[in-house]
Amino acid sequence: MLRSYIDHIAVTAPSLETGEAYIRRTLGTSLETGGAHPRMGTHNRLLKLGEMRYLEVIAIDPAAPPPDRPRWFRLDAPDPARPARLAAWIARTNDIAAAAKASPFSLGGIEPMRRGSLNWLITLPADGGLPLQGVAPALIQWPEGIHPAAALPDSGCALVRLEGFHPEAGKVRRVLDAVGFEDDFRVFELEPGRPPYLVAHIRTPAGMRQLGGPDG
Repeated sequence: MLRSYIDHIAVTAPSLETGEAYIRRTLGTSLETGGAHPRMGTHNRLLKLGEMRYLEVIAIDPAAPPPDRPRWFRLDAPDPARPARLAAWIARTNDIAAAAKASPFSLGGIEPMRRGSLNWLITLPADGGLPLQGVAPALIQWPEGIHPAAALPDSGCALVRLEGFHPEAGKVRRVLDAVGFEDDFRVFELEPGRPPYLVAHIRTPAGMRQLGGPDG
């Protein structure tokens, strides 16, 4: 039986420093060092958001050679109005091949990825785009018993719920139903023509904070 859950949320930024400044401004906390993704020419910093949940700030790695394909999360085509923004979320699945096949809309091909000693499988559109503008999830599958959140220190932060806003919310719901989603993600209908966006409600040591929204 297919099952999937919120794994992590991704904040894209023109640099890790810009992304961390955005997180400090919105959540009032700093990030942990992540690492580099050689296949994508990117690197990240991380924040634990629960036992098997985390936030990543991801940016192009200026020290890495450019990849032979478009980078993930639309990092090659940033939004000039929102230089750092909550751009995507990733759902952990127990069978990525079956879940990707079951989705009524393509989530991309299944690609092997690596960061340091970590290895995983993830769905990636060939053009580096975001499924349903980031409101539908990318799918990820970690090796049994392995998850990066386990190595992160407790930040005092937790993801309470995640929301998506899309003019075709029904399409997002169909994807979630098809991949056996069993977590707290709510999707709301937007008026036609309005750009989709995500909102993460995060409990921090300073109280509840909101990340994302129509402005990022």
